[in-house]
Amino acid sequence: MAKAKTVIGIDLGGTNMQIGVVAPDNKILGRSKKKTRASEGMAKVLDRIAEGVTEACAEAKIPVKQLGGIGIGAPGAIEPHEGIVLQAPNLRWRDVPLAAILRKRFGVPVVVDNDVNVAVYGEWKAGAGKGVDDLAGVWLGTGVGGGLVLNGKLYYGTFFTAGEVGHTILFPFAPPGSQKLEENCSRTAIVDRLLRLVRVRKSIIPELADNDLSEVRAKTVSQAFAKGDQVTHDVIENAAELLGIAIANIVTTLSLPRVVLGGGLSEAMGDDLVRPVREAVRKYVFPDACKKVDVVCTKLMENAGLLGAAMLARERFGGKA
Repeated sequence: MAKAKTVIGIDLGGTNMQIGVVAPDNKILGRSKKKTRASEGMAKVLDRIAEGVTEACAEAKIPVKQLGGIGIGAPGAIEPHEGIVLQAPNLRWRDVPLAAILRKRFGVPVVVDNDVNVAVYGEWKAGAGKGVDDLAGVWLGTGVGGGLVLNGKLYYGTFFTAGEVGHTILFPFAPPGSQKLEENCSRTAIVDRLLRLVRVRKSIIPELADNDLSEVRAKTVSQAFAKGDQVTHDVIENAAELLGIAIANIVTTLSLPRVVLGGGLSEAMGDDLVRPVREAVRKYVFPDACKKVDVVCTKLMENAGLLGAAMLARERFGGKA
């Protein structure tokens, strides 16, 4: 068997990017975190990726050209064999040959996959998904992303878009902008709904945000929920029920034994969010045998995407994942 290699893993999200140099034992030797700032254009995002790679390699004391490769998870629909970002609404990218661009820039092989696919892969290999051959992951962030492992392999589907649960329709006759799962259950949607409500209902959220509502984050939501804020409880309970319905449809369709919830909101809230989602999933699945499905929180937390991308690169370019 080929010797496992040190690689770079990149988790490119719609809001933040995380970059890490990952050793063969999956220890992170050096890392960098930056704002994505997709509104500034693709060239600026690519420059920030390059800066982050340089910083992570400097901290790890390993030149990038000595690494075995780069794995990157990007949001949206990805063609993973050629590493093309087909459509990434959160980045405003379409048909971007990301693997080729980064390969030319860094001089090492690059693999690109969907950001939630790589996170789910990381959880399946080394986190909350270990021990099952069939797994779904649902990540709550800027949008809602999903990934699938079926029969012990990442599942892409014919059009390479399997797992795009965030773009499934919950309310077909609702106004545009409120029909999709991610338009109701993403961290962005939940915060937006809270900000509308705290202007007309009593809530401790303004106090927790030092009266600057632009600073409301997943941590703020988690704190307000833990303190019993009724507005926050109402919003979270509604979102958890809707998310549970969507996941129950996936479980019913694919007969899955486990679902992992990840992303910033899941990480911040933990069981306060996972428990009501689990209850909703078990309420709506069919048949009763599917009520055995386990819905769990990410174990790798914010490192899931970074580590999963690194594992994919190591598997693709030599050595064990």
